Amino acid sequence: MQFSMFTDYPLIFVVIWLLTLSFYLIKSIGRIRKITKGAKAASLDQILENILSRQTIEAKQVAQFVNKLDNINDRQKKFLTKHALIRFNPFEDTGGDQSFALSLLDSENNGIVISSLHSRSGTRFYAKQVSNAKPTSHPFSKEEKEVVEKAARQSSN
Repeated sequence: MQFSMFTDYPLIFVVIWLLTLSFYLIKSIGRIRKITKGAKAASLDQILENILSRQTIEAKQVAQFVNKLDNINDRQKKFLTKHALIRFNPFEDTGGDQSFALSLLDSENNGIVISSLHSRSGTRFYAKQVSNAKPTSHPFSKEEKEVVEKAARQSSN
């Protein structure tokens, strides 16, 4: 039995074509099994509809998380994230830097400044409101102004 060269080409072509189609068929079946893994639906259409509905639900959840994160970021601006402390000696007759000024500010430079003046007869505390790194009703002392400016220069990341 001899084969001629011209009659063998169609046979070789058909064998190569069948091998190529078999390869792509096996690859496609593997992908479908991967997609439908654990699915209890009867048809591929139902499985794909389930996937799309889950994707829609997850997209809504992501949107809710983004809204919550934006809300948290807005509230975070009101947190006291900037602070500074300066110790000083306001009187010549007392020793040491036992007096202090403490500034606590939010990201918009609003907050409070607390001062403590220590003398031989006692210690007095003062608190002043700060708005945009400036006093709201009572003027700042030199140390209070310095501590508020120091805190306002900080970044509030």
